[in-house]
Amino acid sequence: MIQKDNPKLIKAWVSYDWANSVHSLVIASAIFPVYYGALTTASNGEPIKFLGLLPESAFNFSLAIAFFVVIILSPILSSIADIIGDKIKFLRFFCYLGAFSCMGLFFFKDSSLMWLGLLFNITASIGFWGSLVYYNAFLPEIVSEEKMDKVSAWGYMFGYIGSVVLLAICLAIIMFGPKEHEGFLTRLSFLLTGIWWFGFAQYALRVLPNSRSGKKVPKNIIKSSFSELGKTFKNLNQFKNLRIFLGGFFFYSLAMQTIFLMAALFGSSEIGLESSELIMTILLIQIEAILGAWLFSYLSGKIGNKKTILIGLFIWIITCLIAYFMTKEDPNVKMKFYFMAALVGLVMGGIQALSRSTYAKLLPETKDTTTYFSFYDVFEKSALFFGLMIYGILIEYSGSMKLSALAMGVSFMISFVIILFFRMKKN
Repeated sequence: MIQKDNPKLIKAWVSYDWANSVHSLVIASAIFPVYYGALTTASNGEPIKFLGLLPESAFNFSLAIAFFVVIILSPILSSIADIIGDKIKFLRFFCYLGAFSCMGLFFFKDSSLMWLGLLFNITASIGFWGSLVYYNAFLPEIVSEEKMDKVSAWGYMFGYIGSVVLLAICLAIIMFGPKEHEGFLTRLSFLLTGIWWFGFAQYALRVLPNSRSGKKVPKNIIKSSFSELGKTFKNLNQFKNLRIFLGGFFFYSLAMQTIFLMAALFGSSEIGLESSELIMTILLIQIEAILGAWLFSYLSGKIGNKKTILIGLFIWIITCLIAYFMTKEDPNVKMKFYFMAALVGLVMGGIQALSRSTYAKLLPETKDTTTYFSFYDVFEKSALFFGLMIYGILIEYSGSMKLSALAMGVSFMISFVIILFFRMKKN
């Protein structure tokens, strides 16, 4: 029997956020997208296409592939984990896949190796998001309901702090190192990210509880796992408020996660920010997100999860409208971008932490938390898959990212309306 609210287990759980969040910042949103954008732009300013696609579209679609793989694998692997009771084994596998993929990006030296950069970006994303299925599933097992919001926020806050620390180290190496070796030093940051993730994850992998049932995996595990996912959906569908929440969650995850992954490329292609300006902006967003995660946790305790989420969604809608109406010709465009970035930093971590804890609170009493969080993960990644596809298609159609930003704003509006009908009750 796992003792809930055990400080040692909570510390171990939070430590994994410290370990793996460096992927979200250094690889997914800051240094790698900027490096990728620079490498895929010719000396005359023209984009270097990959398989006939604009580099931004290729980046979008490569991430969509990663999430599609996670969508397919999650229910199978979570079913296996529930049967044999060995979540740590799968958490370790995806952790190592992601960490070593980050290290592999060190070998992405020029545009002729664009396929290698995209490949390792795909496998790093699979490792990151795949590990979160098992990581999130520990939350309701080790934390009581009344502490879920706080502990979930702690995870995100320490994740942001850890990623900011490593990003600051990487920036110092790149900015103060010899200019003629800037490319090498940038690639060195990818290597450091993988080492950080691998190293700091060891504490969580050793301390988090891991019960083995001794059962064998059945031969029809693929069929049964998707059947189990269907049963989980039917079970969850019986709970009206959970069903409404997941509907709203789908639409705001579609928009929020897509924007998070494409923010650096948007600032580069649509605003014309220099690499150093982009990375410093994202660093400030991360620092602000630490405060945002705490603020939203505090607000949820005062006014409830629903009202707090609605406030976050309203801010996201305003952010998307600002992005759509920005133009390079505007003399104040950089100030508007920084203001928009400040809004993103305020709500990004808060909404993510509240979403995880709200879902955990609404779950029926069960020991099979991995299956339920696998469904949550599949649901979230399906939303992100569609978001990336929509974003990529609109970029190819319009040649700009602004129409995509407007589409994400519409998604937030739909979510806002759905969440209005949501109540924070299990039935």
